[in-house]
Amino acid sequence: MRKIVHIDMDAFYASVEQRDDPTLRGKPVVVAWPGKRSVVCAASYEARRYGVRSALPAITAERLCPEAIFIKLDFARYKAVSLAVRAIFERHTALIEPLSLDEAYLDVTENLTNLPTATRVAKAIRQQIHDELTLTASAGVAPNKFLAKIASDWNKPNRLFVIQPHEIQAFLLPLPVGRIPGVGKVTEERMKLAGILTVGDIRAMESATLEIHFGRYGMRLHELARGIDHSPVIGNRVRKQVSAEDTFAEDIPLADTAGAIQRLAEKVWNASRNNARGARTVVLKLKTKEFQSLTRSLTPPAPPSSLDDLTTIALYLRDRVKAGPSQLFRLVGVGLSNFQNEDEEPSPLFESTAIDDELATNARS
Repeated sequence: MRKIVHIDMDAFYASVEQRDDPTLRGKPVVVAWPGKRSVVCAASYEARRYGVRSALPAITAERLCPEAIFIKLDFARYKAVSLAVRAIFERHTALIEPLSLDEAYLDVTENLTNLPTATRVAKAIRQQIHDELTLTASAGVAPNKFLAKIASDWNKPNRLFVIQPHEIQAFLLPLPVGRIPGVGKVTEERMKLAGILTVGDIRAMESATLEIHFGRYGMRLHELARGIDHSPVIGNRVRKQVSAEDTFAEDIPLADTAGAIQRLAEKVWNASRNNARGARTVVLKLKTKEFQSLTRSLTPPAPPSSLDDLTTIALYLRDRVKAGPSQLFRLVGVGLSNFQNEDEEPSPLFESTAIDDELATNARS
């Protein structure tokens, strides 16, 4: 049985800003892009009390919290702090799977410091982050990645939560389905329509029924409802592509997708920084309300060198889409692909366009 720790830094970008500027401590800090169509990338816990959350339009955050202090992102600084956190992880295990700059899975089944339990390892890591970096982190400890992810979010911020093997079923079954990582608002609404409100409701359903409702994801739900997750912690994963997508609660026109594209570009950029190779191709994916998938991609002369580059290209690809004002979209995605080897030369300028029909009755939201 594995011993997995999930570490999640608390309000990471905002906390770094408050740490480095004492005048910001105790105040509502919002980290966001400049501009009218910006979205919130991080909010301090003082700002969250007003309902400010990541991915919220910045203009809405300003309305909810007029006293909020808006700070422009500084990814170079956040990445440097993230590397310092990573160095602390490496004292305890070589099996580290980063998910972004501020969170990672650690397999501590056998840890380098010979601590007797995964809980002790998690406590040591959190203490070292606090003492050395003056930041706080929440941690979840469990027998697998799925449960550890839920546990780290259970008592945030600055908390540790442990799920022992004999506690799994009693802990899982009463949980609302929205607690399952990967179940967003749209999928949660679909579940409610099917009479599924808790993890226990999922467990009570046959796998075939779940597959009818949710396609391949239904089989995954069947396992998760039983606390089963065999996926290993994979360190130094080399990815062929990195992508993120979002299904809207309501269909929206193309002109209203900029905020989601900015947020998804940030998520993709953070994830891609774990890969030493540059991605040569930027991909934008859209899905209409009629479930038609539309993809635009661009391979510039050199890989995107910053989040600004990636966002600019993704928005450029959005502007290349021909859609009338009455055309609505249900999903948008941003991706990086075509990672180059270190000894490869950048490819010449190339742009491709592809449109395909996709029947998505059973597609995962």
